[in-house]
Amino acid sequence: MYLRFEEDTPLITLYRTGKYIITGPTSKEELFHLRERFLTFLSNIGAIENATDEWFSVQNYVCTEDLDRTLNLNALAIGLGLEQTEYEPEQFPGLIYRPPEEDGVVLLFATGRIVITGCRNIEAAEKIFADLKDDLMQFT
Repeated sequence: MYLRFEEDTPLITLYRTGKYIITGPTSKEELFHLRERFLTFLSNIGAIENATDEWFSVQNYVCTEDLDRTLNLNALAIGLGLEQTEYEPEQFPGLIYRPPEEDGVVLLFATGRIVITGCRNIEAAEKIFADLKDDLMQFT
């Protein structure tokens, strides 16, 4: 089941196993508020008896940044290392960068937009971005 409480709000996907995914909140506060609202909703309609889920956790952060300058993705593909990058502009307009020894994946776009995904905590994404900023200064 897909559920949105209002138009243009985060999406909740509920599976028949009882597990659910909340996609799209812009903060932890919004995420946990939405979780409480969802559990209350399920309880109110009689779908669940006990509206708790101690196992609930954030599994994947998606962080974005805009550098306000263009990037030369061809140069970055070489500079960041061909082993860690994928850049095929005919297939996808961004450069995919997998930092060594990090869990996250970075998408870099020629417009200067950066997306970091796959991190289980904000600190990991911040570390990836800080290291990346240093590298970007060398290659752009």
